[in-house]
Amino acid sequence: MFTGLIEETGIIKSIRPEGGSVIFTIQGKKTVKNLRVDQSIAVEGVCLTVIKRKARSFDVQAVEETLKKTTLGRLHAGFPVNLERPLLPSDRLGGHFVLGHVDGLGRVVKLENRESSWIFWIQVSRRYAHHLVPVGSIAVNGVSLTMAEVKNNSFAVSIIPHTMEVTTFKRLERGTLVNLEFDVLGKYVERLFEVKGPLSKK
Repeated sequence: MFTGLIEETGIIKSIRPEGGSVIFTIQGKKTVKNLRVDQSIAVEGVCLTVIKRKARSFDVQAVEETLKKTTLGRLHAGFPVNLERPLLPSDRLGGHFVLGHVDGLGRVVKLENRESSWIFWIQVSRRYAHHLVPVGSIAVNGVSLTMAEVKNNSFAVSIIPHTMEVTTFKRLERGTLVNLEFDVLGKYVERLFEVKGPLSKK
């Protein structure tokens, strides 16, 4: 489990196909510390397993389904990626509950440069529109954010200079695809109603 508070942006050093999967070697000065083989790590919001660790880098493996469902299959060596190690029981939950299970992709459709922030408008498939809640939580490329505004199947997030500097938001532009994970609590409530039906007045 993660919080959506990015620890650092790492750099993809190499990408090696292996069968139907891909092995990414990622350099990260901060996140590599105390990182162990078999431990989870969020890469651009995708929960992956560490399969190898070196002094300044680590390897993770993404299977074919993950490559198709997320932006990982579109990345290249040299690309920056958001990194976050899993939450410890003693940590403060500064963002929101993020599992690293990407629900789908969104596309940046508009970018507004404000005086003290940037507004990103992101469009999702209409089948995900019911997950868009004004002032609700969402993870975009692993970053915990609040939806400032919702219009049909699009939502806006406000990015402050600090977030722009320490995440991969600085490389996003109109047309860029992003990984989206909707609020897990909302998804559990939705599933409960699907199975149980509307609450009765009994």
